[in-house]
Amino acid sequence: MSLPLRRDDGTIDVLQGYRVQHSSARGPRKGGIRFHPTVDLDDVRALASLMTWKTSLVDVPFGGAKGGVAVDPASLSLREKEELIRRWTRTLVHVLGPHRDIPAPDMGTDAQTMAWLMDEFHRLEGFQPACVTGKPVELFGAPGREEATGRGVISTTVAALDRAGRDSRSSSLAVQGFGNVGRFASLCAVEAGMSVVAVSDVTGARFNRTGFGHDELAGAGTVQNLHSGVEIDPAGLLELDVDVLVPAALGGVITADNAPRVRAEFLVEAANQPLTAAADSYLSGQGVTIVPDILANAGGVVGSYFEWTQNIQEFRWPISRFRDELDSRLRSAFDDVAATADEHSCSLREASFILAVRRVVDAFMFRGQVV
Repeated sequence: MSLPLRRDDGTIDVLQGYRVQHSSARGPRKGGIRFHPTVDLDDVRALASLMTWKTSLVDVPFGGAKGGVAVDPASLSLREKEELIRRWTRTLVHVLGPHRDIPAPDMGTDAQTMAWLMDEFHRLEGFQPACVTGKPVELFGAPGREEATGRGVISTTVAALDRAGRDSRSSSLAVQGFGNVGRFASLCAVEAGMSVVAVSDVTGARFNRTGFGHDELAGAGTVQNLHSGVEIDPAGLLELDVDVLVPAALGGVITADNAPRVRAEFLVEAANQPLTAAADSYLSGQGVTIVPDILANAGGVVGSYFEWTQNIQEFRWPISRFRDELDSRLRSAFDDVAATADEHSCSLREASFILAVRRVVDAFMFRGQVV
């Protein structure tokens, strides 16, 4: 799509926008919208297909989609960002909807962006809050949705430790990245009895041998606001002697170069593709248990499913039910993946795709469509 945008200074930019709908075999398409300068068709197409497999893996009734605009969100004023998402919505309104294609926030977008999208959709199609997820709680969002991805990371972590016969309450954890996912993963880890001994973000990294407290993590905002423990090299966090390492920031942070220095026994991919293929192969060969991103960070889409369900029901769940349902779904998904890995004598990553693709193929077959 070509998306004209009137800037605050009166000039007009024509931006490139995208929406790829990969599959609706198992339900309406589901996927985020990202605003980022590097967004292109190949990027969006790959992410749309990943959503097909992710929704299948956690067994929610969605297919895969992804969208975006090639723009630096930092260059947009609040008014420009609102105009851009409204124009994106108007251009695509004929293929969007609660039973067609349901967007969500992603890199460079947030709950406010989704509120504008919903408002524009309502203006054109009438009241349908299930047309988008990731909305503010005050505007038909779901309590618990914001923390869902980070909470899911810890649900799968505990499941992985249990499978190995380890007590999660005596396990240490290091989290690289203290944004939405890393912050809530840290908080949920402490609530689960784990010891979060190191965290990092763009402002720095800190190590606390006895573990950071829940209140300190909750009130910090950024790592530079943490005061207990000692400051460490952010790159060194990946090499700490901990039980569980959680990369929750950028992709490709663990490579063939630094993989030999990773000492964690469990690696949980909260970020998308934090390991290169070479690092994955090396660490797997060393006996490291790797919980792949398609499973570890799937709490977000499960949370979106809960929000969508509540919007359709026009009934809000208490947050306790949201959390219990999320933990149950992620634990069940992990158990299914682990059983598949045992059946085929393969890694959790390979098992995740075996299971996800099989379910999509089954949906096509039962529908009577040629695969």
